[in-house]
Amino acid sequence: MSRLTVPKTYKLYIGGKFPRTESGRSIPIQDCKGEIAAHICHASRKDFREAVEVAAKAAHGWSGITGYLRGQILYRMAEMLEGRREEFAAAICATADVTTAAARKEVDASIDRLVCFAGWTDKYQQVLGCQNPVASNFYNFTVPVSQGVTCVIAPDEPSLLGLVSLIAAPLCAGNTVVALGSQKHPIPTAIFGEVCQTSDVPAGVINLLTGKRSDLIEQVATHRQVASVNAAGLSKKDRVTIEVGAADSIKRVSFSSLKGDAWYDPQLCASPWAIEPFVEMKTIWHPSSSH
Repeated sequence: MSRLTVPKTYKLYIGGKFPRTESGRSIPIQDCKGEIAAHICHASRKDFREAVEVAAKAAHGWSGITGYLRGQILYRMAEMLEGRREEFAAAICATADVTTAAARKEVDASIDRLVCFAGWTDKYQQVLGCQNPVASNFYNFTVPVSQGVTCVIAPDEPSLLGLVSLIAAPLCAGNTVVALGSQKHPIPTAIFGEVCQTSDVPAGVINLLTGKRSDLIEQVATHRQVASVNAAGLSKKDRVTIEVGAADSIKRVSFSSLKGDAWYDPQLCASPWAIEPFVEMKTIWHPSSSH
């Protein structure tokens, strides 16, 4: 008698731990041959609320460390992703109809994206901030500061590069993240939690959920502890839901319309202007010597 394989059930990543969804639900994920490749947790509204709460608690510590240290942690994530390059390529190929070479290209681009934003953590301030001329004996500076909790909704494709690109910019600026991974290809999101846990990322800074967008989209839009939303691959209906819900608590909302090879363009995805939607500007007045 031939042996049946036992598909793995991937858990959520919340607060530096790997809990099962409180609802007890899971979703079978089929591979390209129509066979069960894995099961993933079907995150509930309560899972989302808990993720936001731990992200909010971690926000002060993450924004309070130096940009240099944040850069080191993001670079460490790139190192760990590099070490598991083949595993992530296999995870992409498991459900997406792509070649191994294309999957490796996506993993390599994800690694490069983390390295790029690791370099921006202590430099974007000079690009986005400025010294303002004033007609009095004061120095006037405008500096960018983090907002708090950013909710990310990753596109279905590219499942890994889309997720990494959308979380890297808010993290670079000192925000904490609650991310809902690709609904169609969720396995890379689930495995990415293991990269975060082994990369010196403080608990609660990155939280990863899997499941159905339709169950969580309204909570993403209306939760008052969420300061900003970074989303891609949404339908027109979902975009309207987020825009209407975000208006009540004045969330910053950023929608990406990138598709295909555009995700690989560093000018579109890895410039300091990708960070700008996830910071607030603080103006500082300081007296100068009188003339």
